[in-house]
Amino acid sequence: MDMKAHTQDAPQRAVSPASAAAAPDLGSLRAEIDRIDAQMHALLIERSQIIDRLVAVKRAQGSESGSAFRPAREASMMRRLVDRHRGILPLDTVEGIWRVIISTFTYVQAPYAVHADLASGEAAMRDASRFHFGFTVPFIGHMGASGVVAAVARSRGDLGLVPAFASPSAGAWWTALEGPHTPKIIARLPFVERADHPAGLPVFCIAHPVTDGAVTEVEAWSLHVSGWNAQAARALAPLADVIAVPDRGLDGAALLASIPVGGAVSLDTVLAALRESGASVRAAALVGSHASRYTHAPALHAPGTHAPTA
Repeated sequence: MDMKAHTQDAPQRAVSPASAAAAPDLGSLRAEIDRIDAQMHALLIERSQIIDRLVAVKRAQGSESGSAFRPAREASMMRRLVDRHRGILPLDTVEGIWRVIISTFTYVQAPYAVHADLASGEAAMRDASRFHFGFTVPFIGHMGASGVVAAVARSRGDLGLVPAFASPSAGAWWTALEGPHTPKIIARLPFVERADHPAGLPVFCIAHPVTDGAVTEVEAWSLHVSGWNAQAARALAPLADVIAVPDRGLDGAALLASIPVGGAVSLDTVLAALRESGASVRAAALVGSHASRYTHAPALHAPGTHAPTA
């Protein structure tokens, strides 16, 4: 075979100068990444400078007191984050980065510690705390919700994390929030819920009441009920998220009822349902408020697939 002829007859694939220019090499792409990284760092420095000015303004106005944690603003920021996110970067990573940025800058404004109830599972509670508040903020564990409440009450601006579900060892810890000068529930975490959340343990965040930045989409009520029974539990199930534990007498219960604000259900609705089921309320006290539960479906990425649910 004439190899020279074969070579001449083979089809030639010419690469145009325009195509070569349109395909960047690895060095160019890495240079773009370095440029973006430098810009991100510069923006963080710029953000810190604004926080510096914010602290100065607060000091001048005499409004620097307690924790700088603002649950309404943070809930709104995290909702906007998930609603605008797109691309291959996992939402978990994006949310985690923003949580570290927000919590660390909050700590810079007014140092605080996070107290957490480890009795229901230390690993899950540590994950929840580290995901939402990062590693800069000190973490202090307690074996029981009552210890968390007491530690927050003694502090100037610390936060406390307790399970947002019935825990056999916790008891009715929320009754310690009933007084006029006691800590209150100010948030429910995570701010954005999804089935595969890496720190999806539902927890209440308690603190001294914030003077501004509180969110009141859901009110948390401490109810002392006599005549508590299965019928009463079924009656409340469609109306509110309820945690119930035994209270004093054999037929008594202490309830923590999270009731949406501004909807068809109110405290009066809950009380009426209890009465109709044969129970009665001996006392009711408002022990805090938080944002409504906001869910995200990981499989859906089109606009409008994120919806708040009470």
